[in-house]
Amino acid sequence: MTLTALALFIPACFALNAAPGPNNVLAFANASRLGFWRAVAGGMGRMLPFALMIALVGIGLGAILAASATAFAAVKYAGAAYLIYVGWRMWRAPKPNADMTPSGGQLRDLMRRDFLIAIGNPKAIAIFTAFFPQFTDLTQPLAPQYVVLGVLFLVLELLAVALYAGLGTGMKGFLTPIRLHRLNRGVGGFLIFSGLTMALSERH
Repeated sequence: MTLTALALFIPACFALNAAPGPNNVLAFANASRLGFWRAVAGGMGRMLPFALMIALVGIGLGAILAASATAFAAVKYAGAAYLIYVGWRMWRAPKPNADMTPSGGQLRDLMRRDFLIAIGNPKAIAIFTAFFPQFTDLTQPLAPQYVVLGVLFLVLELLAVALYAGLGTGMKGFLTPIRLHRLNRGVGGFLIFSGLTMALSERH
């Protein structure tokens, strides 16, 4: 792997990391309710699934999953169902009072939610399968290259979590109880839409 390849990989990868997907939208919503550091800590829940997916791609199982319609569909529908469930819970959450402590703020719960949303998205494996090989040198051992690319991806993912958490924290004073209620519904609607889109999307 050359320095030129790394220089191209970093901005292209960060563009993928910073896309407003379900995990990043949750980081924004969590920060607006619970503050920057709790949102960032909760966002760490996605790191293990992404690391596992990168490892799967690195040892070739990503290609096997990509070739198996049954396995891909099972993961896709399970992930879509969970997104819709989380979205519905957020949509139905009661309107907070001005002095109300935000609910669902336990760090374990935040990390578990982020974990399940990340691991329920099989398209992440498809992205890694299609994206990472473009920056590898086939004349060199692949395992060390995937380790480097994987570590860089996870670092950039953490930066994306911090970016969305910072945006959510910056809007915290702006979010009155009624606006927070609308944000919860907006995020919930987005997650439901994402789940339906995932369920209805074509395999490729």
